[in-house]
Amino acid sequence: MKMHVGFDISQTGANKAGCGFFAHAMIQSMLALAPEHRYSLFPSFGDFYLDANMPLQCPYVGRDVHYGPRHLSQEMAGRFWSGPEAEAALGKPDIVHANNFWCPTQFVSSRLIYTFYDMSFAVDPAWTTELNRAACFDGVFRSAVAADWVVAISEASRTHYLSVFPHFSPERIRVIYPCSRFADSSAQGQRPKALDHLAIGGYWLSVGTIEPRKNQRRLAEAYARYLALGGSPMPLVLAGGNGWLMEDFQNHLSALGVAAQVVLTGYVSDDELIWLYRNCYANLYPSLFEGFGLPVLEGMQFGAPTLASNASSIPEVAGDAAILLAPEDTEGWALAMLRLAANRNEQEQLSLASLKQAARFDWKHSAAALLQLYEEALASPKRRGMG
Repeated sequence: MKMHVGFDISQTGANKAGCGFFAHAMIQSMLALAPEHRYSLFPSFGDFYLDANMPLQCPYVGRDVHYGPRHLSQEMAGRFWSGPEAEAALGKPDIVHANNFWCPTQFVSSRLIYTFYDMSFAVDPAWTTELNRAACFDGVFRSAVAADWVVAISEASRTHYLSVFPHFSPERIRVIYPCSRFADSSAQGQRPKALDHLAIGGYWLSVGTIEPRKNQRRLAEAYARYLALGGSPMPLVLAGGNGWLMEDFQNHLSALGVAAQVVLTGYVSDDELIWLYRNCYANLYPSLFEGFGLPVLEGMQFGAPTLASNASSIPEVAGDAAILLAPEDTEGWALAMLRLAANRNEQEQLSLASLKQAARFDWKHSAAALLQLYEEALASPKRRGMG
């Protein structure tokens, strides 16, 4: 059955993060797996997020791929996507799939699929800004009212969603795991130019936007404690762009006495990230809360031994292939790093286990599951028409 799929690609531009990587990899995989469908790709979606360069930087091609309306301002996008004529103007797609937290509520015939990542913004106000929290919660709340189906990116996210919105039918929320953005597990990557001094296998790595939820403050404290306990003086590389509410982080490093040993790379390219994953002594992921935890999986894909948080969804991703620690336990992290630094055999065993665990996640499988969900949605009545 040929479908007309409308798909939100608004966050898949040059500086994409977790949501953008999910949408980017999913549409690429669906185009490869099911090119017979008509795909309408939306470079803007709602009034919450706008990348004015989209779709100019968008690489998606296929036999029946088209782009939806492009908007030059969030105000223009908001008027279009909230208006009563949006569904008709889009050609009444069979499926409209939202991927950037925003959610329409006015579609009459299109089956609305909503990707739910996480509700970290509702767990701790200190993890984000008030503006972001309000916008994200508005989108998730609207999905609970209007979405026909919800795609959760982990069992932990599914459980959290249903605990907040118990009226939503559990049968209409499906877990479909993200996978690594990197197609070639044999890629060697490229050393970042600014990191010529790093010894291969001679640094700790932590990947993620510098923000409170990613827990870099406690990681820095654990690293300082590790050094104080006599740990090998491998530098700690923090690879990720600047987020919010961490303007004093450099001062925090200085107060801990580790500013000279902590390397802040800023946003790195995919090739540079591959090199960092492949050549680190271990990948550290102490996040307080995740919908999935993509850097854990991506590091494992390149054999990075992994120490990770035991919170929220991260154990689903890491399986038995990582050392799992409470994210608030800085002493525990310091001692685990100390033990691993002194035990090369354990480090090598974790590397082998990582490769095996990463192989369990595959975009073809996830894309096939999403296409099956689309067909199931089309064969079912719209949710708001059920009662």
